[in-house]
Amino acid sequence: MIRTKRIYEEPSGDDGARVLVDRLWPRGVSKERALVDRWEKDLAPTTELRRWFGHDPTKWDEFLRRYRAELEGREEPLARLRREASEGTVTLLYGARDEEHNNAVALKRFIEER
Repeated sequence: MIRTKRIYEEPSGDDGARVLVDRLWPRGVSKERALVDRWEKDLAPTTELRRWFGHDPTKWDEFLRRYRAELEGREEPLARLRREASEGTVTLLYGARDEEHNNAVALKRFIEER
């Protein structure tokens, strides 16, 4: 099972493996408080794509298309997430305020569709 969650929310026992999927560490969150098991920077959108998107919901469909293209060459970390999700819960952590239009939601969708 794969879930998504803002890193600013309190960790819980049912989060399973907590994987940060942002390229930048979220502001104001200490590594101790975040309880991140792994930081997968390589699964985050490139800086250029992140800046272009700017969390603008009107760009969401194009962001999905571009981000999927970036993810195509990242089979090893994607396979690891799939394997972990088949064995238990994986929570993809993100820092964005928008809970519907962010890279963790897009990544979750990408993994589940494959």
